[in-house]
Amino acid sequence: MPARPSTRSRLTHRWPALRRWFGSGLPTHSGSEASAQSIRDYFRLKAHGQGYTLSHSQQRVIDCMAQQASLLFGAPAQTPPSLYLYGAVGRGKSWLLDGFFQALPITQKRRLHFHQFFAQLHQGMFSHREQDDALAVTLNELLEDCRVLCFDEFHVHDIGDAMLITRLFKALFERGILLLVTSNYAPEGLLPNPLYHARFKPVIELINARMHIMEVGGPHDYRSQARHSAHQLFTQGHYVWPATPAQRQTFNLPPQDAPALSLTVGTRPLRARLCEGRRVGFSFNDLCEQSTAVMDYLELCRRFDHWIIDDLPLLAECSIAAQQRFINLIDVLYDQDKHLTLLGKLPLHESLAGNVIDLARTRSRLGQLQ
Repeated sequence: MPARPSTRSRLTHRWPALRRWFGSGLPTHSGSEASAQSIRDYFRLKAHGQGYTLSHSQQRVIDCMAQQASLLFGAPAQTPPSLYLYGAVGRGKSWLLDGFFQALPITQKRRLHFHQFFAQLHQGMFSHREQDDALAVTLNELLEDCRVLCFDEFHVHDIGDAMLITRLFKALFERGILLLVTSNYAPEGLLPNPLYHARFKPVIELINARMHIMEVGGPHDYRSQARHSAHQLFTQGHYVWPATPAQRQTFNLPPQDAPALSLTVGTRPLRARLCEGRRVGFSFNDLCEQSTAVMDYLELCRRFDHWIIDDLPLLAECSIAAQQRFINLIDVLYDQDKHLTLLGKLPLHESLAGNVIDLARTRSRLGQLQ
């Protein structure tokens, strides 16, 4: 499926575009007029307009989403079972999630990258730490009257996060929220670290009990085949190798031996190599070999739109922690739709060799760089 938009504003932007493509032929709905057929029509027209043929597994998911919409807007309205989509990268999971989000004719909905929501959750719970139930107070603030919540790129690697996720999912189901999740992992594959996996079993059992589990399969990585989107800033970025002085001059990049600068993020300093307006540069070591976190990347994304990451090493020779930070960083830059110039000494596929499962998603996303 095509490279996906990455922010709520992009999702809103593309609904009028579909209207322009199909004119009065695009179904329109309001409130209870939404139906199973309207969801199916929406996806059929969207796929046709983008030149794609729906796979069998994608059509099965769309049929399930149509049933969800029918229950959600039926009389009386019901909260249907939630939906968990998993599968390899580039099989259309996010495309399906975005389409369902766009097609629902309500405002009480949220679509977030899981990293982003979890960072907000941590910050809110810290702010309300004196409350008897900081989680409930924070969810009241973050979700308000939300009826449908969409999480993209759900994965778990930290046992501390896993314990909070267990409480989070229980709270969301108790609130009667329709939850849609995409992941590269089947539920049984979450938190794969054998030291902790057994402790995450309660939330896996909860997911299996309260959600439809559906694999989105197929032989092709559509993301790697998609044309670069003129509206997506990330795909306009570059991978530059072997990063010679002449190449650096061509792209107006800092020299490899640029002195370190101190950049304050939150309450602590980070090393940077460039900081000019909305443009920022780091070495791989500055961001991924240090104790940085997703919240740091999100804070930096609020301040900078054009990113330079220099000196990409052979990831397979890095620690698992450094590899995971790099994966998380690319997830954030992709979802926040930031322009990225990545520099390395070797071809990209050689630098990204490694066995970490989530690295397949990173390869697919970085493969869209020019």
